[in-house]
Amino acid sequence: MSTLPRAPRERASWFWDLYDFDAPGLESALSLAARLSEVLARHALLTPVRLEYLWTVTGVGSTGVRTTLDLAGTPLADPTLPDRVRGSRPAAHPAAEITDVNVLGSGTWTDAEDHSRTEYRLVDLSVDTAPIGLSAELSVHHDIWGRYDFWGRPHPEVQHRNAPRLTAALADLTALLGAPPEPGERTYFGMATVDGIAEPEADENGWGPDVSGWL
Repeated sequence: MSTLPRAPRERASWFWDLYDFDAPGLESALSLAARLSEVLARHALLTPVRLEYLWTVTGVGSTGVRTTLDLAGTPLADPTLPDRVRGSRPAAHPAAEITDVNVLGSGTWTDAEDHSRTEYRLVDLSVDTAPIGLSAELSVHHDIWGRYDFWGRPHPEVQHRNAPRLTAALADLTALLGAPPEPGERTYFGMATVDGIAEPEADENGWGPDVSGWL
């Protein structure tokens, strides 16, 4: 069982509009997800194990059916994967299509005692297959990337052992995609910058804001 608290909303997120990167569609989206995941894997942030996606019907909206597809050793770049995904279409909705594909897996983080630990959904990655064009989003929900934990306590040793990998991964993703990300909107738990996490102001005791009320 994980001992790393995960916020119900993202602490930071980054978005890329990729209309000119490749043609829209499921094949392109999965190929994009494979390339993004390769970058994140190099930094030990994401090893994909499954996909999750919601089925929608054009002009109607969501079917309410969400499918989880275990990759079971199938790489995201496998040419048979789009057919496997389409083959999971709910029988009651033969016209349903997929928009967002979430790539789920585990990453590695380092605690204050310099012990490496594996965490499921250390980062979240999604790609959009919408016909208007590709897009991608990366988000984080834990407190290890910033100067303070969820209680506002400074934990510089945790930040220093984890945040540089996230910053390096964002730089590599920017190089791959040819454009920097658009930082997501601020949430109760924090806000992104182009290359990491925005640091809140400390109080007179050197502590950050306490956002642990959801625990």
